[in-house]
Amino acid sequence: MIDLAKKSNGESIIFTFDPHPRKVVSADEKSLRLLTTMDEKIALFEQSGIDHLIIYPFTAEFAGLTYEEFVENILVRQIHTKLLVVGYDHKFGKDRQGGFEFLKQCADRHKFQIEKLDVLLLNESNVSSTLIREAIQQGDIETANLFLGYRFSLHGTVVEGQKLGRQIEFPTANIEASDPDKIVPGYGVYAVQVKIQNQIYIGMLNIGSRPTINNNADHRSIEVHLFDFDSDIYGEYVELIFYRKLREEQKFESLDALKTQLFRDKEDTINYFNTVKDDTSE
Repeated sequence: MIDLAKKSNGESIIFTFDPHPRKVVSADEKSLRLLTTMDEKIALFEQSGIDHLIIYPFTAEFAGLTYEEFVENILVRQIHTKLLVVGYDHKFGKDRQGGFEFLKQCADRHKFQIEKLDVLLLNESNVSSTLIREAIQQGDIETANLFLGYRFSLHGTVVEGQKLGRQIEFPTANIEASDPDKIVPGYGVYAVQVKIQNQIYIGMLNIGSRPTINNNADHRSIEVHLFDFDSDIYGEYVELIFYRKLREEQKFESLDALKTQLFRDKEDTINYFNTVKDDTSE
């Protein structure tokens, strides 16, 4: 889209919504799991080099617009669209009635061009948000990263925990996600990088379940142990960058058995980061 904008001497614009449409059209929505929060989307679009980002308020009134009303009132009158790029399965408008062929008719009528992107095929799979969510839920972070084109990350704040890790030489920071709808990977231990105040640290992270309720999606607990780190970071805003799942979550007969396994996890994590490439195609 950026290339097309330059060729036509125009400016590139991303049009998106907030809140998520399902939050508006389904009042009792409980299953929504976001791959990216709005703040994360904004950061990604900034990195991509887009000229403008429009975050349009998604309301019940807006949801009731027909596709033709959306094209005429917003794309044409407000944005002055000259070229529209849509996905191969793009649908919009009330009851998702507007498909590519109808949109093409609107484009011809209002004198703008339209281009449809082909499906992206990787490892013989059609890349989709559904497949990426499934991979993350299963802990298959490497597949999710490949499909995303960047490393999956989760932003949150360090909160008070049970402090059990201190007893076994593995103190952990407990994380509460910045958005309760943000998808949290499946249970297990992960090799991660953690960004705190623009500094990057290596660590291992456990996603588990606890009897106490928290505000994370599916009430999953998120605990990360940072290597060579002993600062007090309660209340700090952090970014967790996921690289690989090391193992499944386990129950241990004793704290000593847990401690022994954690030393193995630490060694596995260090060995992994000594060999990993800094891209999403290893």
